[in-house]
Amino acid sequence: MLEADKFMVKEKVKFFKSHQSYDIFDFDTQEHIGTAEETISGLIKTLRWFISKALMPTTVEVRDHEGALVFSIRRGGFLFRARVEVVNADGELIGYFKSKILSFGGGFWVYDKKDKQFAEVKGNFIGFKYRILTPDGEELGKVSKEWGGMKELFTSADTYMVDVADDLADQPVAKMLVLAAALSIDIIFKSESGGIGDI
Repeated sequence: MLEADKFMVKEKVKFFKSHQSYDIFDFDTQEHIGTAEETISGLIKTLRWFISKALMPTTVEVRDHEGALVFSIRRGGFLFRARVEVVNADGELIGYFKSKILSFGGGFWVYDKKDKQFAEVKGNFIGFKYRILTPDGEELGKVSKEWGGMKELFTSADTYMVDVADDLADQPVAKMLVLAAALSIDIIFKSESGGIGDI
């Protein structure tokens, strides 16, 4: 799965959904290479109908096309500037995200497991466009909204592209952090804050 450099992420259409799930494709070949899905308890699913998602924990599991776990994204209950962790298939921390405060365009900070800033996610409040940049301003990846057809006119389903920098081709951990950051924009930060400008 991590051999790809461009990913297309398509949300699965669910008219009565209590959690989010996505198909992941290799953008260049259009091959289905994995999935991303929230894995939460039945109690949490029920509570989400009555209580904001932002007040409850969530875990997103990213798996390859054979179902093997690649990495997970975890967020506990709501805290100011809540920490969102990324762990590998063995459950080892590889990095984490922290929300920005009062960010008009949206975005968040990305840190590695040693608490060193790895990147910053900068958002464009006009449309779904984000850049993932190193502290020196080097682009590690970008995320842009792709129109998924008629279904987006009638549902909240999204399709977007994640383009990872060529320099990360042989760096699976860095690529995991970039892909996890892209997924978190939509699944955790944007969806739970109610809008891009609130990330």
